[in-house]
Amino acid sequence: MTPFFAIIDAPIIIIIVGLGVLLFGADKIPKLARSMGEARKEFEAGSRAQNAPPPQDQTQPPAAPPAAPPTSQPPQQ
Repeated sequence: MTPFFAIIDAPIIIIIVGLGVLLFGADKIPKLARSMGEARKEFEAGSRAQNAPPPQDQTQPPAAPPAAPPTSQPPQQ
């Protein structure tokens, strides 16, 4: 079994590009490529933001309240 990309060579790529020019027109191809590049950049930025650790909270946590004095008196003897 041969890999799929092993059968794609220069003449096939030229034919695919030619068909793309015929279908979309020469003036639409740069716009299409530009929009695909922008979409890729947005996707990468979103995936980086999702994988980034959450920002650390800069505020200090509230201090623990002081310990309450014991309420019961020790037994007298």
